[in-house]
Amino acid sequence: MRAGLFGLLRMKENNKALLFTVIAVASWSTVASAFKIGLRHYGYFELILVSAVTAMLIFAGVITVQKKWPLLRRLTLKETGSYAFTGLLNPAIYYLILFKSYDLLPAQIAQPINYFWPILLALLLAVIEKKPIPLFKFIGMTISFGGVVLISVGTEGIAGVELSKPGILLAFFSAFLWASFWIVNRRNKNVDSILGLFLSFMFGSVYLSLATLVVPVSMGSLQGVLSAIYVGLFEMAVPFIFFALALQKTTNPALTNQLCYLSPFISLFLIHAVLGETIYFTTYVGLLLIVSGILLNEYLSKRRLVFKKK
Repeated sequence: MRAGLFGLLRMKENNKALLFTVIAVASWSTVASAFKIGLRHYGYFELILVSAVTAMLIFAGVITVQKKWPLLRRLTLKETGSYAFTGLLNPAIYYLILFKSYDLLPAQIAQPINYFWPILLALLLAVIEKKPIPLFKFIGMTISFGGVVLISVGTEGIAGVELSKPGILLAFFSAFLWASFWIVNRRNKNVDSILGLFLSFMFGSVYLSLATLVVPVSMGSLQGVLSAIYVGLFEMAVPFIFFALALQKTTNPALTNQLCYLSPFISLFLIHAVLGETIYFTTYVGLLLIVSGILLNEYLSKRRLVFKKK
């Protein structure tokens, strides 16, 4: 009887985890289109400023509901200083670079290149920790890199579409910055995740607000404000909150992680439907290679870990 009740409770928790994952994936799937719409009405600086402040307020609201403000008193000076730095990386610099790449490129190009960040993360960790990358991992990395090359170079050669070279470089750089953010953020793994995101976005919002003293801004567009609020909600805040909840509830975190890679494919259909972009054949194939390489890399890593335990 007790085992049956436990199984029922676990099933309910897994159902909640699936729902939370769907919310996160659905949110991330819409933001590439939202970026482009927002950039029609706002400059990329105004877009990130309003988005970052929106996300900070959402995180503050969640902390209030969860009654986690007392956790701030437990932070050390070193941890606070670390968040002052991560706030500079994300949201300030990362999203400025990302939005500028979206300003210069079609959404279907900028998004897949940015999804290359897990491979860059693995490479950076190998360098920082001075550990050689296992040969089997190069298989997944090579497949993903082939996808990036196909999207970056093949789009011009095969689809005959000229792309902005600075835009491609900025998209690569945004992926590098995102990977760097997660490396730096690993130092604070004992800090509550939502509190950590609040602190990063608080510091980032302060930096961006101070920048308005030297950067001319124009906040008058209602469409721009609404687009920026949407980005703050569904790119920076809501999906991370629900993804964290999904990981807490699920008994299969690997599946939860892998479901997130549905978002770039769903996003392509929204980019076509909402923005009217014709999706190039090279984008489909390149994105499939990028995600396949990442998933293969994770799968081979776990298989090797299981084999070692045996």
